[in-house]
Amino acid sequence: MLQRLLAAGVKLDGASDHGVSEALYLRDPDDNGVELYRDRDEAEWPRDAAGKLAMFTRRLDVAALLAEAQAAT
Repeated sequence: MLQRLLAAGVKLDGASDHGVSEALYLRDPDDNGVELYRDRDEAEWPRDAAGKLAMFTRRLDVAALLAEAQAAT
């Protein structure tokens, strides 16, 4: 999806890594905020030493995501 958005010239408002998911933020033609996200496989979710879910919010590495998509094609 990221590749398609960028190819269409869509400007991202942001991109976040939440540990359990990756999210892209943009605006639709009516200027409504839109969030596109994908959940990671549960086996990839970050956990603390006790095994509890340890979600976070960090900047999504968009370049790495694009590289991953390129490698998959």
